[in-house]
Amino acid sequence: MAGKYGGLALVLVSLVLLHGGVQLAAAAVWNVGDSNGWTFGVISWPNNPGFKNFREGDVLVFKYDPAAHNVIVVDDFGFGTCTTHPANATVYSSSNDRITVRRGETNFISGKGDDCDKGLKITNGIPRCSG
Repeated sequence: MAGKYGGLALVLVSLVLLHGGVQLAAAAVWNVGDSNGWTFGVISWPNNPGFKNFREGDVLVFKYDPAAHNVIVVDDFGFGTCTTHPANATVYSSSNDRITVRRGETNFISGKGDDCDKGLKITNGIPRCSG
């Protein structure tokens, strides 16, 4: 009896690992702003040129001059007002930041000077029901 359930458990574990491996293998790396990097005019980048098919697990790479820009993950209020909101928002400043995409909507702004007001911000969205 234990052998029968042990074999079933092995099959289930294998399927879970296979699914995770397929998801991991399918992950893409996207340079935000393509060859221009994280700079002014990037707000239309997720849809230009053409639609980029982002998936959960993909990696967004933000490349920029750290003396001029940074990357802050903000909520909708922070995105709309160009403020670091919530107060504990994650701030990146390495100039080569790698952020893994998750389901739902994620907002990114530059918090240096008036960068965000000048359009240095993007929203990346992956439907919660995508597979």
